[in-house]
Order: sequence, then C-alpha cells, then structure tokens
Amino acid sequence: MYRIAQKKTLNPTVTQMDIEAPYVAAKAQAGQFIILRVHKNGERIPLTIAGYDRTAGTVRIIFQVVGATTMLLNAKNEGEYIEDFVGPLGNATDLGGVKKALVVGGGVGSAIALPIAQKLHEMGCEVTSVIGFRSKDLLILEDEFKAASDRLFVMTDDGSYGRHGNVCVPLNEMFANGEKFDEVITIGPLIMMKFVVAAVKPTGIPCTVSMNPIMIDGTGMCGGCRLTLHRDGERITKFACVDGPDFNGYEVDFDEAMSRGAMYRDFERHALEETCNLLNKEVK
Repeated sequence: MYRIAQKKTLNPTVTQMDIEAPYVAAKAQAGQFIILRVHKNGERIPLTIAGYDRTAGTVRIIFQVVGATTMLLNAKNEGEYIEDFVGPLGNATDLGGVKKALVVGGGVGSAIALPIAQKLHEMGCEVTSVIGFRSKDLLILEDEFKAASDRLFVMTDDGSYGRHGNVCVPLNEMFANGEKFDEVITIGPLIMMKFVVAAVKPTGIPCTVSMNPIMIDGTGMCGGCRLTLHRDGERITKFACVDGPDFNGYEVDFDEAMSRGAMYRDFERHALEETCNLLNKEVK
C-alpha cells in the first residue's frame, strides 16, 4: 500500500498527488512513468512521473480526471492509500549534448514537460518553454515553468490569458526570425504534437515527442500502445511503453495513433458511467 502524502487541485479537472514510494523516488528520472492501481481489483494505469523528492521518498503524479480509474483516484484524500505503485518504467528522456532547448507542453501534458524543463535548467541549458491551454481556467504550473525557463510563452486558445492562439504561434515566430535550438521536446495531445512536429520539420531541428498518451498496460503485453514509425522508407512497429515513451517526432505516424486511440472511447465511456453510478451510491 502506498500513502498519499499530499493532494492538490490544480484546476477543475487536474489533480496533483505526492505518493510515498521511496524505492521509486530513488531511481526516477524525467520522462519515465509509473503504473498504479487504486484498489486490489482495479485497473492498472500508467502515469508519467511529474516530479520526485529523493529525500522525502515521494513521487509526484499529475492526472486529468477523464475516466473511471482517474475518478476513483481523485476520490482519495491525503493520508489514504492506493494499492499499487510500480516504477520507474520506460526510458528516461535523453538530454545529452543539449545546450539550448525548446520545451512545448499542451494541457495536462505540461505536467510531463515540466520535469524535463527543470532537468535542462539544472544542467545549465538555455530553456525556452511554451505551454498551451484551452482557457485560463485550465492553466497549470505557470510559476514552476517560470522558475525552470529563460523564456516562457503561455498560450490560450480563447485568449483569456497569456497570448491568444495555439503553441505553434510562438514557434513559427521564432523560426521565422532564424532562431535555432539543439532540440525541441514536445508533450501533449497527439494532434498538438503532430502540428508541433510539422512546424519544426522545415528547420531540421531534432524533435522529440512523448507517446505516453497512447499507453495502457505499460509493460508491452497488451499491444494497446503499438505505433508505426516511418524510417528510411520502411514501416517499423514499436511500443510506447517499452521502446519509449520518447520517439523521433519526424518518424511517428500520428494519424494512425489517433485512429487507434479512438477505438477505446465507447469502452472508456461505459466504464466511466459505471464508476459515476458507484460513487453516487456511496455518497448516498
């Protein structure tokens, strides 16, 4: 059993938790993930590590309440326990040789981009961060990104905070002005990463994407996170959880990944409805 040391609401749909897991905290690196179960009969879900404190022995997770398991997890309070918390899993983000980086996060994916920006900042790199949200109400981690970045652009789709537009707006402006980076790292919804890659591609700057949004089982057994890479004229099959979650963005077949992800929507909707009914019964 793993104790919830701290719980914080970041916005109406996003929650931050620090979990007491000293063995995981001792080995965790930016870009890796954990698998948890809320209760012994629960679903196993992967969540990317959003931070860690090796001294306190805690691992930070940030999740959006969108499905049955995240709803059950969000119903837990500080001091309560979850059944399983396994990790760290996956490959850490390779930041070797990077001196000037552009980090792009979208929505709750910004929570995953943050530890990468922090690691780069600790390494002495020049870090430019771009984070995007639909509106001001969904904004998270602005102060944390400010502390880890030399420059920060905050974008909202509706213009309610920061600059009006999506994350590609400042990217296109910087590239038009001839600005260069050693690497671009982007994490967020698949459609956002697809367009970030398209914006970066004409520059030839290496572009890394995190395919954590398509992970399910986290061990390579279920095949749910299978994706296709296009490399040297060949189609190569990889699994996000064991081969990634980071990949060369120029090689990823985003259209296929988005199409496959849509296959699970009906099942996820049904599981969410059942969980809502269960929680309502418990409240009564």
